[in-house]
Amino acid sequence: MKPTANSLAPPLPLNPSTSSPSDPGIPDYLEKNYWWAYLHPKAVRFFEREWLVNLILWGNFRRLRDLALAELGNPIANKVLQVACVYGNFTQRIAARLGPGGSLDVVDVAPIQLANLEAKLPADSPVRLHCQDASRLHFADASFDAVMLFFLLHEQPEAVRRATLAEALRVTRPGGRIVIVDYHKPLSGNPLRFLMRLVFRYLEPFAIDLWQQDIAAYLPAGTTFSAIAKETFFGDLYQKVVLIR
Repeated sequence: MKPTANSLAPPLPLNPSTSSPSDPGIPDYLEKNYWWAYLHPKAVRFFEREWLVNLILWGNFRRLRDLALAELGNPIANKVLQVACVYGNFTQRIAARLGPGGSLDVVDVAPIQLANLEAKLPADSPVRLHCQDASRLHFADASFDAVMLFFLLHEQPEAVRRATLAEALRVTRPGGRIVIVDYHKPLSGNPLRFLMRLVFRYLEPFAIDLWQQDIAAYLPAGTTFSAIAKETFFGDLYQKVVLIR
């Protein structure tokens, strides 16, 4: 039997680096479609293996992680927002690059994911954790220099995806950047094309959207940028999009 949202996660422990101003509750689409991957305690224990994350991404986790992190610089001397927790050492790698003036805030709608991330960070970590919905962030306009969305958009229904991108734009300062890494429609000759379509059909019901439209199609109408850069990888199965405000 699928567990209910109230039975999924222990309370998020609070410390000076952890903030939970309000509990937005687990969205229906997340509980219905992804309880097995992100909400059940057994799921968190099972998927919190970097080798498994790398396997799910066909050996590309480290490559895609490093491509995303390269957009932040090293050392990181500005304010970064990571939208949604990531299995593996993604957040730890960002934190390790923080230099003077650099900061990292992480938001996730699931308390169990924040608790899992907190357990992976050292006790004196400067990373600040927030229980917030990506589509309704509590930060002020232009609060961050960079916003990171790593394999999040394919897990969201279209309306939520649009709201998440609108919020990412809102909290990014002029001249700042939004870094997006996610799935992309593979080349017709990619041997994984048929298999990934089956995976999306049964496990990732919203992911096929990113095969049918560019990520730019989900941005608010009339939004302008100083630059937009897109690269694809692994036979076009993955993409990195960088938006400069």
